[in-house]
Amino acid sequence: MSPSVPSWYGVAASVLLVGIAFFLVLRERLGLGREVLVASARAAVQLVAVGGLLLILFRHTGLPGALAWVTAMVLLAGRVAGGRARGLPHVMRVATLAVATGTAATLGLLLAAQVIDTSGRVVVPVGGMVVTGAMQGASMTLQRMRDEAITGRRAVEARLALGLAGSVAFAPHLRTSLRAALIPAIDGTKVVGLISLPGATVGLLLAGVNPLTAIRYQVVVMYMLLGAAAVAGVVAGRLALRTMFDDAHRLVA
Repeated sequence: MSPSVPSWYGVAASVLLVGIAFFLVLRERLGLGREVLVASARAAVQLVAVGGLLLILFRHTGLPGALAWVTAMVLLAGRVAGGRARGLPHVMRVATLAVATGTAATLGLLLAAQVIDTSGRVVVPVGGMVVTGAMQGASMTLQRMRDEAITGRRAVEARLALGLAGSVAFAPHLRTSLRAALIPAIDGTKVVGLISLPGATVGLLLAGVNPLTAIRYQVVVMYMLLGAAAVAGVVAGRLALRTMFDDAHRLVA
């Protein structure tokens, strides 16, 4: 086994870190001791289960199986993103469609341009990163739109009273929501390598890959995360906007 990859003994030894976190939580009386233990146990069980499933997937299925796995991730991500913005009409459907569009556009381009390999060993982890970026873009956009509909309701209704269509009346608030959703992705792209080395780079470096090769892969990762967040955010905003007003252009959110 490569010294860069922890053995199961190393994994067991790392439980000491959980013990330190548990001790500090108890010492400071934060009331989170149970949550620390449950979260740690769930993480171990979930990751081992996923590892077993991926082992089967990589050995016995090809691209179709990998895409089916990515589809399942999209559906789960849509529920998570929609759950963060409860109160908007049809928010689960909107969030899922936004995440699916952002993922399909980004992952589809990477596969069509042969930027990544079509093997399941590549498509599944890369697809997971793309789905995460799309989920964050959609979730933050929808959350901010819900908040804007509440805090800016009087301004929107004033524009509606002047005869503006719902989409026009809410346009400034949509732009604010999209800006808020995309700024974290943009800022993360700006400082990558200067402040942090993301997981993809760290994993490749630990595996012994040439640093320049690892960085090249990380550039692709950062660009695809930015693209997925942008596509999903805009799609989420546009779809949500259609559900926030009725046929008479009244704000129903």
